[in-house]
Amino acid sequence: MTITVKDVAKRAGVATSTVSRVINDHSSISDATKKKVRKVMDELGYVPNIAARNLGKRTSSAIGVILPPLDSKERIGNPFYLEIIEAINEEAQKHEMTTAIATAKSFPHLLENVKRMHRQRQVDGFILVYADRDDVVIDYLYDNQIPFTLVGQPHKNEEEIVFVDNDNQLLGKHATDFLLKNQHENILFVTNTTHESVYFERYFGYQKAMMLAGLTALPSVALEHPEDYVSFEQILKETKATAAVVIDDIFALRIIQLAEMYGYSVPEDFSVISFNNSIFSTLMHPYLTSIDVDVSELGTMAMRKLMDQIHEVLTTGVRLVVPHKLVKRETVVPLVIEE
Repeated sequence: MTITVKDVAKRAGVATSTVSRVINDHSSISDATKKKVRKVMDELGYVPNIAARNLGKRTSSAIGVILPPLDSKERIGNPFYLEIIEAINEEAQKHEMTTAIATAKSFPHLLENVKRMHRQRQVDGFILVYADRDDVVIDYLYDNQIPFTLVGQPHKNEEEIVFVDNDNQLLGKHATDFLLKNQHENILFVTNTTHESVYFERYFGYQKAMMLAGLTALPSVALEHPEDYVSFEQILKETKATAAVVIDDIFALRIIQLAEMYGYSVPEDFSVISFNNSIFSTLMHPYLTSIDVDVSELGTMAMRKLMDQIHEVLTTGVRLVVPHKLVKRETVVPLVIEE
């Protein structure tokens, strides 16, 4: 038989409203009464109804994790999202919070999902695990003053938004510097997105490294549509590129396959460095040289800063930078200069 609030109240000799206030740890109830009621709850094995408790508190004890539109197999299969959700969920449990996922195939549908979660008070705040230039979701959260933390760099209102990020411009520079250190000079920057903050920052870092080395920074090679891949062989021939900085690990594997299809051997003819240090970096040979962005720390800090906002400890914009490290593997080798 299910134990109810009435059963607890009857055994403890108090009103049902008193039991409800004890469950919500209300300040109007004395410590002695709280102790007595909680003892009865333990004896009866009563488990509070979290939904009912939160209804009284007008909170949900849950946070929403917003993924970008999952409009491609690469994005759906990207381990970055699974890793960061795991980190967020682990930190949320420490705060007695649960997580709910908001996802869709397009921004309009994603916005509707987020609006519904907010209006129905399903969550107390949100974490966006991406930063997109044309994101209507972040505009909605900002305009309605809904607590949220961004993983990535916002395109506007940086001084008012709480965001957690790597120094992606520095990442792009370090990746390029590593190729330069290995005597590569004709270096490409290859990407499958041109509207996310991570692209702009990493490409800026590539440009900076090339200019500081007195070399020409080439236009980014954007392979966003099937027809774009056809031109990659011609780009390799025209630029005489011997190396590439690639936007992330999954896409780097595709670039390696593409280069080898056109007769280039990796890393002997063409070196590749990428980002995230995901599980894909060691799934097949040659193992990827990649920059570890510490996904777990990104998720953990994003959750902590969201809780600060929910509890009104943090109300102004702040940027937290998570350190990175280069993991050397097999896809970058020194360029052999023929005499």
